[in-house]
Amino acid sequence: MATNVAAIDNQTGKGASRALGIALWVAQVLLALGFGMGAFMKLTTPLDALAHKMAWVGAVPGGLVRFIGASELAGALGLLLPSLTRIRPRLTPLAAAGLLTIMVLAIPFHIVRGEAPVIKINIILGALAAFVAWGRTRRAPIPARH
Repeated sequence: MATNVAAIDNQTGKGASRALGIALWVAQVLLALGFGMGAFMKLTTPLDALAHKMAWVGAVPGGLVRFIGASELAGALGLLLPSLTRIRPRLTPLAAAGLLTIMVLAIPFHIVRGEAPVIKINIILGALAAFVAWGRTRRAPIPARH
């Protein structure tokens, strides 16, 4: 996969450095894994059991928990599939921006609930998502397949 990833990044024509391309791919994969696992949990775990792992789940409607899980799954897939297939790769930075939005909205929610220590994760994931959105939009966009 590394060879294909490098080949995709070398075709950008924007003079993006190899290190930046690698950093973006690492961020995309880490975010996709993290959000994918979280989404799977939110979509498949019974809400009562999930509330024992994540206190906030008990404070919101079950439908919202499932919606967040579906949104995170869509974002995780959007971080990788368009870039890897080079079919509509401009969707990748949009997926990253969507995940950033989820993290930005989660921060005040957790602060209001007195869960300030939890926001470290939101900040880290949000920063990585912002990096991917910026990098794949401005510095190292992936060209679409012709």
